[in-house]
Amino acid sequence: MNEKIKIADLPVFDITEHLDSDQAIAEYLTVVLEEDDSAALAHALGSIARARGMTEIANAAGISREALYKALRADAQPRFETIAKVCKALGVKLTVQTIAA
Repeated sequence: MNEKIKIADLPVFDITEHLDSDQAIAEYLTVVLEEDDSAALAHALGSIARARGMTEIANAAGISREALYKALRADAQPRFETIAKVCKALGVKLTVQTIAA
């Protein structure tokens, strides 16, 4: 007999549990950047910062922890300067390549 699974019984997915290596982080950011959605990028950087330790990343980026949370929430549109500081603090960089025709 097929037992029905309730959605409420499913575990909550937390991406931070899977961002345990530099390679995983780079692959995650690559996929997010392909979406061309600045809010998704902010949210992804926030997830990575949480996985690495928000306070540590905020200190390394020269941003207060509260400002970092605000800048990297899902509906945020952070300035490029903030994105650049956070990327540097995370040890990643954004690169450019031509779009394949």
